Amino acid sequence: MPSGAKTNRAVRLARHRRVRRKVGGVPERPRLAVFRSMNHIYAQVIDDTRGITLASASSLEGEVRGQRDGKPKTEVSKLVGALVARRAVEKGVGAVVFDRAGYKYHGRVKGLADAARKGGLLF
Repeated sequence: MPSGAKTNRAVRLARHRRVRRKVGGVPERPRLAVFRSMNHIYAQVIDDTRGITLASASSLEGEVRGQRDGKPKTEVSKLVGALVARRAVEKGVGAVVFDRAGYKYHGRVKGLADAARKGGLLF
């Protein structure tokens, strides 16, 4: 790799840091943070003022694992989005700020966000 060239991961993390300077979760509107790995997707609803996770879901959980067989990753991310929305609404969270963690808003990230909106979260 030529000197000065950045990896895709480094560029994404720089974008994430830049966005996180402005986006923070407060008790009235916690942050819905998304992490996307090669095979799985994770989502957390975080209150940054107290530093606690209010709700979380991932594609590794038993609830999702039973339904994901043979489905593309985008469909699995929709299951995770619906699950995290349901858990957040049960905890009394109605509105969130969306933290896409520097990922482009398409594919799995967009599927998770759309499913969370359908599940009752406002953002």
